[in-house]
Amino acid sequence: MTTEPSNAPQTTPEPSTQEPINAPGRNEMPVENRAGANTDSGSTDTLSWGARSDVGLVRSHNEDSFLVQAPLFVVCDGMGGHAAGEVASSIAVQTIAEHTPTHADDILLGVAVEDANTAVLEGSLNGTGKPGMGCTATCVYIENNKMAVAHVGDSRIYLLHGGTLVRITHDHSYVEELVDSGEITADEARIHPSRSIITRALGSDPDMYADHFTLDVSTGDRIIMCSDGLSSMVPDKDIEELAVSSVTPQAAADTLVSAALTSGGHDNVTVVVIDVVEDGLASLRNLQNLKRVRTWIIIAAATTLAIVAVLFGLIGNSWYVGNNDGTVGVYRGVRDEFLGIPFHTLTENSSVEVSDLPNALQNQINEGIIVSSAEEGHATIERYRDQIDDQKTKAARAAEETKASAGANQKQQHDDEDGNEGEDVSRNETGDATPSAAAQTGKLAADEAENSALAQAQATEREGA
Repeated sequence: MTTEPSNAPQTTPEPSTQEPINAPGRNEMPVENRAGANTDSGSTDTLSWGARSDVGLVRSHNEDSFLVQAPLFVVCDGMGGHAAGEVASSIAVQTIAEHTPTHADDILLGVAVEDANTAVLEGSLNGTGKPGMGCTATCVYIENNKMAVAHVGDSRIYLLHGGTLVRITHDHSYVEELVDSGEITADEARIHPSRSIITRALGSDPDMYADHFTLDVSTGDRIIMCSDGLSSMVPDKDIEELAVSSVTPQAAADTLVSAALTSGGHDNVTVVVIDVVEDGLASLRNLQNLKRVRTWIIIAAATTLAIVAVLFGLIGNSWYVGNNDGTVGVYRGVRDEFLGIPFHTLTENSSVEVSDLPNALQNQINEGIIVSSAEEGHATIERYRDQIDDQKTKAARAAEETKASAGANQKQQHDDEDGNEGEDVSRNETGDATPSAAAQTGKLAADEAENSALAQAQATEREGA
């Protein structure tokens, strides 16, 4: 590429009405095994790419250089004549590679291009190249769904998204200024005699600065980087058609170079095609979902621990008196369980039989009687024991009294029977036999004693309930 207007005849391609380049019957120039050609292809987990650079059909040597160092991709179009343009472009790609950022940072990528400008200027002064040599520089750094761009000159970057091609760089050229001012159209600029005049390039101005910005990309997007050897030969609508119809990035690069050669190949042509295989958003969403799940797990665990702490606090500070296989015991905790795990432990057993207690109190024992402490539970058991002992003592005393009274009555009756031996049993007015007065008195005494004992037992039961 040169900065002077080219007098070589130009060929304007007719509008494309044929099938895509990969379809049978398309008239195309083969690109394999051409002298001076250079290719590169490869892939990572997130990107796939293919590249081809060709000397063209007019120039004697190739001044273009490209760099494929994923996630960094660079196209530089040299200018300055034989043994100079290729030197400038080579210095540029090497310097950009050395100063490339570690993330998709367009500002730092722009700084790397500006460092390359300094290196090209120094090469002109120290004899590495020739005075006046220079080059364009178009770079992308793709990281997940972000693409940093830095750009100087008239090499281009296109983004093919959803089948639609969009140019995302602005040419730093004389004809682009004419297009911006409305003096010519984009199609006229492509074949304008002054289309090779560059208004900003590496090696021309120590204060040169690079355009830089960042774009979002997504899975399925295709990025096309090229020198003007493609854009000056093939209209954008044909570039779109050919890029859409090519399956792989290398096939797209080969097809586009072939189209440039078929259209005349007046300049060196370099094309780098990058496909976004995975933009990282799915992984990011998975990571976010994983973090969300972890957060919920942490919340659930914290909640569970809080509940367990409350339960342990409840168990540790709760007491009740309950039924321990037929005897009264003191329990620590609450009379509940979860999944077969009891929330209580027996802390004191006793010899007090539940069956010895009044029925109402037995029901309460079976349900559990809440107490404030182990000491109160122990005191409750001792109170029950005292009640049972007192009840049994009273019942035994009543039984002894009944037995004694019954014996006395029997003796009295026996004495009465001996004193009245031979006498007839008196009869009542109805003619029924009437027991003696002594027998009646003894029976009444026995009944009275039995009723007294029963009354005492009932009173004791009511007191316990």
